[in-house]
Amino acid sequence: MFSFVVLAGMTAARNAKQKARSAALVEEARDLGLSFDASQRDFLARKYRFLDQFSVASRVSKDCCINVMTGEFEGHAVTLFDYYYVTKEGSVWWWAPSWERHCYFSFIIINMESNFPELTIAKEGFLSKIAQAVGYRDIDFESHAFSRRYVVRSSDKKFAYDFCNAKMIDYLLDQPILNIELQKHALALVFDDQHELGRTRSHLRRVSKMRSLMPNYLFDPQPSEA
Repeated sequence: MFSFVVLAGMTAARNAKQKARSAALVEEARDLGLSFDASQRDFLARKYRFLDQFSVASRVSKDCCINVMTGEFEGHAVTLFDYYYVTKEGSVWWWAPSWERHCYFSFIIINMESNFPELTIAKEGFLSKIAQAVGYRDIDFESHAFSRRYVVRSSDKKFAYDFCNAKMIDYLLDQPILNIELQKHALALVFDDQHELGRTRSHLRRVSKMRSLMPNYLFDPQPSEA
């Protein structure tokens, strides 16, 4: 019985904390001219399932997107959310309930007009959590500073070099370490926790800048095969 009481108390405290956080995010979204929805949005988890970070939890009992912001920023369609998932942790005692582990990633996404191969640019520790990307070999660059700072993996090596052009490398070296994923229509900054309040605008500017540094030819229609 004690275990159930403790579990109920932890759930109530977590819900209260999330409610207060959502209220602060409402103001942040308003300042950015974005719409905000605190409800659970299961369809977003399905829409962006191709992003590697959604596959990290092998024993997920529940997942959804919460604290969703959508709209335009600097002319780009953007989607921001906390990805929330729960895993079941078994108890060593037959009479005790299974404990739930509540985990978060957060995403800041520019939705682009073209589809692209999978590409991840991240620090080594972050990539170790990604299920799909570990199958790709690391890609080296002439910039030793960039190669020391980031692990770059992609299903298309040429595309990785096109994306990580000289201007992009210079920009990323001038920023805090970022975790970046690009696949299909989504260019995403990914964080191993919920969104940090007060940092949304600066993160949006970073992902918008990265989009502007992508060469225009990457968006040219590909010739159809005969």
